[in-house]
Amino acid sequence: IEALAARLGEEFSRAVDVLAACESKVVVSGLGKSGLVCRKIASTLASTGTPALFLHAAEGLHGDIGMLTRGDVLLAVSNSGSTEVIALLAPARRLGLPVVAMTGDPGSQLGRAADVVLDVSVAEEACPLGLAPTASTTATLALGDALAIALLERRGFSAEDFGTLHPGGAIGRRLRRVDELMHIGAELPLVGGTATMAEVLREMSSKRLGMTGVVGGDGALAGIITDGDLRRAVQE
Repeated sequence: IEALAARLGEEFSRAVDVLAACESKVVVSGLGKSGLVCRKIASTLASTGTPALFLHAAEGLHGDIGMLTRGDVLLAVSNSGSTEVIALLAPARRLGLPVVAMTGDPGSQLGRAADVVLDVSVAEEACPLGLAPTASTTATLALGDALAIALLERRGFSAEDFGTLHPGGAIGRRLRRVDELMHIGAELPLVGGTATMAEVLREMSSKRLGMTGVVGGDGALAGIITDGDLRRAVQE
């Protein structure tokens, strides 16, 4: 990853420019281990404000290439630069789509055909046989994250924007706003200052919030009565 960071430069900036100018969506495509990394890249792009989806390169040759539409950008990922993802280039060209390649061999067929080439080559794999994609997939994943975050900053994507796209889970709970939780209008239990306790009880039970607001003649909030207040009043 340190070696990858040292190579960042004009090509990376060009890739960010192309992706930021995308009028539709970024289609991320790869095969095998690269395909799994592509799924994560597409997911991270989508959750940080860049519409994206994953296209399995082999399935694309059997109909899924219909995911590509005018205005898209094809982000093609292949460590060797010579997998089935090559077959997606001709359809992408017919649609006039820019192609950004992430490959370990910039001189490969994919590298030569792409508009922008990002070099994700590594000196060696972590695999002692030098065969299983390990260091190369880590480098590709890191560069995909770098693209997503650079685009996030370019777009001025905020925590509020992130919360809109990520309403679930612990992150969603952290980013929820007061106006998404509060009750207003007819949902709000309210009684006047002259209401009887029986009326208070009916209002609290019907609105099911465990409390009711008490308003004065001008409609301004004068105070609240809670379930606990009622229990203590009964006890006394």
